Amino acid sequence: MQQVPDEARRDAAEDARWSRPECQAWTGTLLLGTCLLYCARVSVPVCTASMSQDFGWSKKEAGIVLSSFFWGYCLTQIVGGHLGDRIGGEKVILLSASAWGLITAATPLLAHLGSAHLVFVTFSRILTGLLQGVYFPALTSLLSQRVPESERALTYSTVGAGSQCGTLVTGAVGSLLLDWYGWQSVFYLSGGLTLLWVCYVRRYLLSEPGLIPALGVRAQGLPVAGHTRVPWRQLFRKPSVWAAIFSQLSAACSFFILLSWLPTFFNETFPSSKGWVFNVVPWLVAIPASLFSGFLSDHLISQGYRTIAVRKLMQVMGLGLSSIFALCLGHTSSFCKSVFFASASIGLQTFNHSGISVNIQDLAPSCAGVLFGVANTAGALAGVVGVGLGGYLIEATGSWASLFNLVAAISSLGLCTFLMFGKAQRVDLSPARQDL
Repeated sequence: MQQVPDEARRDAAEDARWSRPECQAWTGTLLLGTCLLYCARVSVPVCTASMSQDFGWSKKEAGIVLSSFFWGYCLTQIVGGHLGDRIGGEKVILLSASAWGLITAATPLLAHLGSAHLVFVTFSRILTGLLQGVYFPALTSLLSQRVPESERALTYSTVGAGSQCGTLVTGAVGSLLLDWYGWQSVFYLSGGLTLLWVCYVRRYLLSEPGLIPALGVRAQGLPVAGHTRVPWRQLFRKPSVWAAIFSQLSAACSFFILLSWLPTFFNETFPSSKGWVFNVVPWLVAIPASLFSGFLSDHLISQGYRTIAVRKLMQVMGLGLSSIFALCLGHTSSFCKSVFFASASIGLQTFNHSGISVNIQDLAPSCAGVLFGVANTAGALAGVVGVGLGGYLIEATGSWASLFNLVAAISSLGLCTFLMFGKAQRVDLSPARQDL
């Protein structure tokens, strides 16, 4: 009974693929968009030390501000994936970027509205989290529909490298702006650049009928738009789906903890060090690491290696080896070694882009956006707890080692789960039509 709809969805999926020029144009544009997303996201972590001095925040209060982003972030993941699957991920991305760019640029103004600085900054970060929460589920939906399986890892890892680019740009330029003009300038720059990017995409890509079909055509042609519902029961009966969700949870939580606390770790442990070094070098390493992981993953699959074996290898690097270097961070007093360990840990975490992130697209390309939304919701919730718990552990133990032990424990649990139960077989089709 399901053969005809499944055949129709596959035919529609082929028609919806980007041509090579379109893929190149959108990959570059989305790389820049992801870069700006992280410019806005890491503005607070980079500025936390300066803002804490200005407003008199304690470690716990700084932890509240750092974790508040994830309070909003976890609420819109599923919505973003659902909208991406239904109306097009590129439209969801553009609308959300317009709003988060405006709020980021307005954050310094919000912070000085009254004496309750903590409340206003926390509120702005919750709003930013709400708006950025739709981005990666919508991106996953867009790429799963527009990019063939054999090219997904490289495309996703290239776009995902924007997260390191954005952190790098904010770390480098933000450190200079902090010294020259104060922390407010970091927010003005990241928010303003985002709004310029939105104008570019709206004018030069979305207005081109050859690149993006109209909504009416999309509703008839894309493999997901014809769905009336997501096969939730069928998906959640599969251990491989739960393994993917838990592994994504672990990867996201570990990354969020390091992203939020590393700048403060270096500021306090090595107060005489230059901010541009520890805010730049780890992310400078992560960019080629992300691109290499995508190239390696697609190359191994093209050479005949099983898809799931390649995905698991990427996770061994992204969750396993990276956690070892994170542990080393808590057991050295050398600035150079700390920068090396942080760079290695952050760089290896980018292998997750070619592992669990594309594994979700392997499992359910027809509803990858909403499934990724579920997984990233779990990761964001864990991020709320993890970032806040990290601040509590640092203050309670007086040692940064407790934070890095937490990162290693979370990563190890996610890796073991994925190695045991992870698969790359499609689970979104009727049982008779699932890929072998």
